[in-house]
Amino acid sequence: MLRRGSARGRARRSARWLAVPVLLTLGLAPVLWNAGAEAHDDHAPAPRADVRLTVARRELGAPLRGGFVGVSLEYPALTAYAGRDPGAIPRAFERLIASLAPGRSPVLRIGGDSTDTTWWPAPGVRRPAGVTYTLSPRWLAVLRRLLDDLHARVILGVDLEAGDPALARAESRAFAAGLGRRILALEVGNEPTRYAHFPWYHAAPGVPVFARRHGYGFSAFAADFHRVARLVWRLAPLAGPTLGGYDWMAHLAAFLAAQRHLRLVTFHRYPLNRCFTAPGAPDYPTVRSLLSPAASRGLAAGLARYVRVARRDGAGFRVDETNSVACGGKRGVSDTFAAALWAIDALFSMARAGVTGINVHTFPGAAYALFRLHHGGGRLGVTVSPEYYGLLLFSRAAPAGSRLLSTSARGPASVREWATHGPGAVTRVTLINDDLARRHVVLVRVAGARGPGTVARLRAPSVTATTGTTLAGVSSPMGSAGGLGELAAPTPAAGGYLIALPPASAALLTVRAP
Repeated sequence: MLRRGSARGRARRSARWLAVPVLLTLGLAPVLWNAGAEAHDDHAPAPRADVRLTVARRELGAPLRGGFVGVSLEYPALTAYAGRDPGAIPRAFERLIASLAPGRSPVLRIGGDSTDTTWWPAPGVRRPAGVTYTLSPRWLAVLRRLLDDLHARVILGVDLEAGDPALARAESRAFAAGLGRRILALEVGNEPTRYAHFPWYHAAPGVPVFARRHGYGFSAFAADFHRVARLVWRLAPLAGPTLGGYDWMAHLAAFLAAQRHLRLVTFHRYPLNRCFTAPGAPDYPTVRSLLSPAASRGLAAGLARYVRVARRDGAGFRVDETNSVACGGKRGVSDTFAAALWAIDALFSMARAGVTGINVHTFPGAAYALFRLHHGGGRLGVTVSPEYYGLLLFSRAAPAGSRLLSTSARGPASVREWATHGPGAVTRVTLINDDLARRHVVLVRVAGARGPGTVARLRAPSVTATTGTTLAGVSSPMGSAGGLGELAAPTPAAGGYLIALPPASAALLTVRAP
């Protein structure tokens, strides 16, 4: 976690997409980042800065990889979003995913709770009682077409909770035959720490059935994992241990040493929990708790040590499931503009910890759903959550190949700041004002900066707004068409740039700095 005064932190769209008549009022990358800068009034008095930020030339960590930000889906959510016809996947859905990895190959993750309740029918394999979703060749054809359209790769969850390696092998064989090199990794199981504590299914009302006995620990899990891994490792690279907390992560080095074919460490993190916390608890979901440093920078606390363990073993480390509030999110928190501000700071914090990628979880009906596709009058409409626009800003503020820069700041702690450099000799400075009542003005000095620069702003009517989010001249489809943002020139001052931040808002300053 970073403190003030210390160091801070291929996919090309087919031309045919441009001709597809889809009701998608997003505009996205071409509009967001190529708008002309607003003229500055030289006669207006310059605002007084109460935050002073210095961006140094010192780069931190490795360059961010392409597809750093991706989407995570439950198994049933794929066809809920993409439909069941591989020849008619909504272009709007494809564009929403592609826009988070501009010019690069997106990384899609399919799994979550449905990893262990999904199966592929195969001769000699019985459907377990805890399985509720059946995969099919049509489902697989939809996924293959989606990946081909996006030039994307996918992480696929494989059942472990059933305790039947033959079931996992049948799934893996079907995936490998249908998708081949499109598979980035097969992820064995999903949060196994819950297998002995949460029912896999109910045999009857009030009669829970647990997949593992009380006392199921890491050693037993590692043995279960190995029984599946030895059957499927030749089919595709493996990912795991897919834990949802730090309880078993102390065993990561030994786990990697035993699982020599595991190439990607996967981990899940949610800052707040709707299901098991009482009002007043630190992780009870409220807007204020979501905007606290503990929910964003604290989310990344502890990750760096395990990233180093994975790196020493030659494995990547991906937080392939995250969002604002566990258990599907909370209305009035996860679906508000606060989630957009949280997402920016949380993703930067995890990037600073060294993770190689992040997947934000979404599925229809969830309070934290990133988007909703709906049909009416023969046309497709799209509703985009405020949080999605936070992810979109991050993907532009930290493009593939860029590195975090060292920063130091003086001023209120409610203003968060991050900086990246490259590619193209461009420095990008992201500013977040989590103060719900006060405007703050930031004086930004960037080492080696040249030219006037531009500012893209992320705004909403209020921090609790669920509609009306705007980003750099593009209005949210949920809001008023008149609620437009702007791409403006910052005010030059004292060898730097003055950026005024309204309460609960964010801004992206872009300057040339060789």
